[in-house]
Amino acid sequence: MDTVRLGLALAVLLVVLVAIGAVITRAAGLGPWRQPVTASVRAVLQLAGISLIIAVVLRSLVLTALFLLLMVVAAAGTSARRVTGSLRPGSWWTALPIAAGAIPTVLIIAVSGAVPLAPVAVLPTAGILIGGAMTATSLAGRRVVDELDAHRGAYEAALSIGLSRREAVSLVARPAAATALVPGLDQTRTVGLVTLPGAFVGVLLAGASPWQAGATQLLVLVALVVVQVVAVAVTVELFSAGLLPAADGPLPE
Repeated sequence: MDTVRLGLALAVLLVVLVAIGAVITRAAGLGPWRQPVTASVRAVLQLAGISLIIAVVLRSLVLTALFLLLMVVAAAGTSARRVTGSLRPGSWWTALPIAAGAIPTVLIIAVSGAVPLAPVAVLPTAGILIGGAMTATSLAGRRVVDELDAHRGAYEAALSIGLSRREAVSLVARPAAATALVPGLDQTRTVGLVTLPGAFVGVLLAGASPWQAGATQLLVLVALVVVQVVAVAVTVELFSAGLLPAADGPLPE
């Protein structure tokens, strides 16, 4: 179905939108004007490249699985930079909450029979779930870092009265980490009332019935909740175990 017309009009529209974003960013003091420009240029290049790659990947489940693994690695790197500010070896523990949330959920969906075991069905569903796990890991990790940085004294006081590292981290940072679930829960609560999410719109535009589009979106939203809950829980455990660094270096034990 012809949903977006390729051509000069689209190119001009994109340039105008990027320019508006850059001007407002600069005028409102939200950061360098180059940020939205750079992000948009990267999106163009990455989507062009991914369009070529997916045309090949969709030919087999094996290639699809390898591509999803690459997505997990890229997601882990993004979360590592967000949480720790670097890509040093210890930061790559962010791969664990992303994989722990997304991979089992994708496997459950694949073997359930609810979604066809075909690359064209598995890839977009898994991609959404990996992206959701990445977002939850990044948000939860940043909240834990900020809380441990701001309330380091409370953490050390908890240790002084005999609590374990895990108990102290949970007491100080777990409630803050739980706020990473808010965007996903709000989206699930308000679906169809406030927004029509991407999966619904994409399936509808592909020619499916509204009922099929609704069922697809429901599956994605429910699966996302599970994926993000797991990702947040595992992220907190990584800090509790000292595997992910806190803002001011290793936490005292």
